[in-house]
Amino acid sequence: MKRLPFILLAVMAILPWVIGGRYVLHVSTMIAIMSILALGMNLMLQIGQLSMAHGAFMGIGAYASALLSMRLGLSPALALPLSALVCAILAAVLGPVFLRIKGVHFVLLTYAFGQIVNLVFQEWTGLFGGNGGLHGIPKFSAFGYRLTDPAMIYGVALFFALGSFLLVRAVLRSDIGALMKSLEADEALSRSLGVDALSWRIAVFVLTAAMAGVAGSLYAHIIGFLSPAPFGFGLSVDLVVMNVIGGAASAWGPLLGAMLIVPLPELLRGAKEYQLLCYGVVLIVFLLFFRDGLVGLVQKFVSRPPRKAPIASEPPKPRPAHEGGRS
Repeated sequence: MKRLPFILLAVMAILPWVIGGRYVLHVSTMIAIMSILALGMNLMLQIGQLSMAHGAFMGIGAYASALLSMRLGLSPALALPLSALVCAILAAVLGPVFLRIKGVHFVLLTYAFGQIVNLVFQEWTGLFGGNGGLHGIPKFSAFGYRLTDPAMIYGVALFFALGSFLLVRAVLRSDIGALMKSLEADEALSRSLGVDALSWRIAVFVLTAAMAGVAGSLYAHIIGFLSPAPFGFGLSVDLVVMNVIGGAASAWGPLLGAMLIVPLPELLRGAKEYQLLCYGVVLIVFLLFFRDGLVGLVQKFVSRPPRKAPIASEPPKPRPAHEGGRS
């Protein structure tokens, strides 16, 4: 029974290849990229910090990777880790300032950071192309081989998504995961036991920023065009919704949330004006009735004990003839 989630994950991962078609593979690729971001958001939620900066970090990673490839001629396979490093360094610089603040003030601070980054993308037209965007970004390539087949592109995105999932799952199941949860549950108690809370929060912030940079680099080289619009406040909100609907208590939640939320605009393309309404209704339903998300529903279904058949009562044994008679 413990292997069932992994079997289902393998089936869902292979299914786009079985179905085929450029459209299905493209949507599946976007699910894989958004899963990386949602997993990073999940780590932030585990330490009790709701970050609205992950859309900005994805944008920084995307533009950094695109510019390294276009201006310096680096291979996308080399630009990807460098863009993740840029995001990690920026998070390491900002972390000691941002993470001294908690609660709604931290949310507002990261929201302001995201808006500033997006404004820079729009106004610095000489470097980032402004709202017109960057065109002609090289497609993803490795070892001199350019990936143009949608099936292979999906395979690359799936590789990074599964790697991110295994990393987050390993962290959450380790002593580090227990320490992270203790920071969210009772930070004062953790500090009394000698835990440097700020350092651990910064470490998580840096790791999740690097993950966002990887997702941004993949997005840039797969789409081939960048504009500031996809990296705004709405993206960070989508990441939170993915965690709430999927279930923020485990690494499975962001995956399930991404599988549900990313295809939703495509399914509602004919009723675009109702997209936000559907988002809101789904979110309210899960917040009110399914606090543990889709993961909680699956766990209840899997762990439900099978109903036992009623045991028929045995008929009374016949008494011997000599019993009950007169002697």
